[in-house]
Amino acid sequence: MKAARYYGRKDIRIEDIEPQPLEAGTVRIDVAWTGICGTDLHEYLEGPIFVPEHGHPHPISGEDAPVTLGHEFSGVISEVGEGVTDLAVGDHVVVEPYIIRDDVNTGPDSNDYHLSPDMNFIGLGGRGGGLAENIVVQRRWVHKIDASVALDEAALIEPLSVAYHAVQRSGVVAGQTALVGGAGPIGLLTAAVLRALGVTVIVSELSPLRRQKALDSGVADVALNPAEVDVVAEVKKLTDGKGAHVAFEATSVQVVFDTLMDAVRPTGVIVVISIWGKPATFDMHKLVMKEIDVRGTIGYVNSHPATIALVESGKIDLKPFITGRIGLEGLVDEGFDTLINRNETAVKILVSPTGKGL
Repeated sequence: MKAARYYGRKDIRIEDIEPQPLEAGTVRIDVAWTGICGTDLHEYLEGPIFVPEHGHPHPISGEDAPVTLGHEFSGVISEVGEGVTDLAVGDHVVVEPYIIRDDVNTGPDSNDYHLSPDMNFIGLGGRGGGLAENIVVQRRWVHKIDASVALDEAALIEPLSVAYHAVQRSGVVAGQTALVGGAGPIGLLTAAVLRALGVTVIVSELSPLRRQKALDSGVADVALNPAEVDVVAEVKKLTDGKGAHVAFEATSVQVVFDTLMDAVRPTGVIVVISIWGKPATFDMHKLVMKEIDVRGTIGYVNSHPATIALVESGKIDLKPFITGRIGLEGLVDEGFDTLINRNETAVKILVSPTGKGL
């Protein structure tokens, strides 16, 4: 089968590989759509980061580069392994793509399995990936979705779960005001979760396309261009001079973080969602004098069921965020190149590993 294989920095190859064996407690998923994630771009430009470097196998998966990429994906079950009784061939599913040690509690009562030692992701740390025609996944990480949810939209449930967990980390409640710094895929999906929960959303974004996407999709009440307006002044104007209750940093850009520090009210909360490839700085005196909380967030933890419910209920519409569909052969030239060099023109680009649906 065809798969996109990561060998190293700026070295991704489309190759023919053998399908993974079906084992007890697993299912085989025919991949429908896979999203290109910002993490994939970081691996391509700066990696290996999550991908185990060649010669240094991951302690859980036992794999090293080359590995199959792709961790945001949807598909249809084509085979069910021994012992799996609650899923069936033909079920539409998405995957919570974790690689976690078997002795870690990943039950519904756990709130920290995503922080366990050596945690990694399917499609980065091994165990196959969504940028292949099919993949075998342990039952624990497979989530059934209603067939009424289109499979291309379902491929966004994984990044939507990242957004959902970030919103949970913030502690925001309905009726409050949130500022989202950056309207890329995660910023827009964070805004979508916030609006679904009854929060007033202000977005700050340079790209005209992404600002308009935030407004047209209904996930933002206000979209500001930081090149033309004073974002802090505008946020205070919209909040009776007090500032936002919470803010979300979704860019890994220093000036955006600095703006959020000024735009939140005293006792405000800043949640950092983006992956930073370099150290950041901030004004410690301002942190102290405003009693600001700065919180990190990574992935999700038992977040998929609630996220899927938001989509199935119609409270979140994922269609507006899909701005491109390509085949596997165009992954680098059409997908990565667009998102790296012309990212203001796109939000989420989906890949069909089999070419179906194009």
